[in-house]
Amino acid sequence: MDSEFAGWDDPVVRLRTALENDELTLFCQPVRALKSGETFPFAEVLIRFREEESALLPPGEFFPIFEHYGMMPQLDRWVVRTAISRLARGVKLPCFSVNLASQTLEDRTFPGDVANLLSSAGVEGKALIFEIDESDTLLRPQAAEDFAREIRKVGAAILIDGFGQRSVSFNAIKTLRPDFVKVDGSIVRKILSNPSAETKLRAVLRVGEVIRMGVIAECVEEQDILARLVALGVGYAQGFGVCQPLPVDALSLG
Repeated sequence: MDSEFAGWDDPVVRLRTALENDELTLFCQPVRALKSGETFPFAEVLIRFREEESALLPPGEFFPIFEHYGMMPQLDRWVVRTAISRLARGVKLPCFSVNLASQTLEDRTFPGDVANLLSSAGVEGKALIFEIDESDTLLRPQAAEDFAREIRKVGAAILIDGFGQRSVSFNAIKTLRPDFVKVDGSIVRKILSNPSAETKLRAVLRVGEVIRMGVIAECVEEQDILARLVALGVGYAQGFGVCQPLPVDALSLG
């Protein structure tokens, strides 16, 4: 991955400039509660890159460049700092969830930086949920365990994302004791047509009940699937059939 692929003469300088000048934009996709009275208890933060005037690049076009140059921790810090600043100003949702990159998971200084950002802004740690991809809990178990322990000290919550993408193994759940688990879309999309998909989801729900872990179904795009999730007792749902992504600033109370 070189400058020709990125379209920039010096990708590292370009990325640093983008972070320093806030040339990225935060969107979010709310997560809907299917049981409680609070319709949208939190939203997942999404990132777009303002490459030209009104052109917004999706993550797939710039994440690989950040990853290639080892700059995901800087990007994640920008996301957390910006999300906290929006929370400090006042938004219509009480909490944001932030996806954590593999590189950031292994950055031991990151939890302390999050604590400082929260303290400086006067925002409580419970306003943040950190999403750790299931693959990272399997490939980097010690880093995931260390991060979960440290980030909980500031009051933030832990979510395992993409759960069951490979096979339904509860080892990571037993170790991390996450506050939430997000069931992978490859399972959710098949619950009406594939009995084994529903069986997997039911297994996650049983574990969730035992350890008081919230279960989120992702990639919900059809109302029939949403209705089935409600009937099964799934606590939360996310996807285009629930709520489409919107700019974070659209949630501002000011």
